[in-house]
Amino acid sequence: MSSPAFSHLDADGTARMVDVSAKPVQRRIAKAEGFIACSTETIQALRDQKIPKGDVLTVARIAAIQAAKKTDDLIPLCHGLPLDQIDLDFEIQESGVAIRATSITSAKTGVEMESLTAVSVAALTIYDMCKAVDKAMVIGSIRVTEKIKE
Repeated sequence: MSSPAFSHLDADGTARMVDVSAKPVQRRIAKAEGFIACSTETIQALRDQKIPKGDVLTVARIAAIQAAKKTDDLIPLCHGLPLDQIDLDFEIQESGVAIRATSITSAKTGVEMESLTAVSVAALTIYDMCKAVDKAMVIGSIRVTEKIKE
């Protein structure tokens, strides 16, 4: 059985950035989601905007947008992409906060890493801003939910 070909490794197994120069520029959309589980007390404080550090979801939105724009600085072999849009949606649920990100670009490669980065940093920001209230929060279920190439 042969091993799968990894696009980020050359024939010698050395890490490399994938060459996308021959690919056409296309409009690309990627959606990702994640979840941060919180205590019922934290959920109520989020709903009432009573977290001592301030407006958690607004700060998380800004942090996520900034992070998405710097994805190629964080992920070593990731291509730098011009983001046309990054949108975040937060849903406060009974057991935590659902986080969804949509990234749009016109580029030669996909934009899923930007959406994943946005969700991850949004969750980390929520954690940071709520940790004085809730030390048992759990971040998880971060995944790509949709990729579109037009």
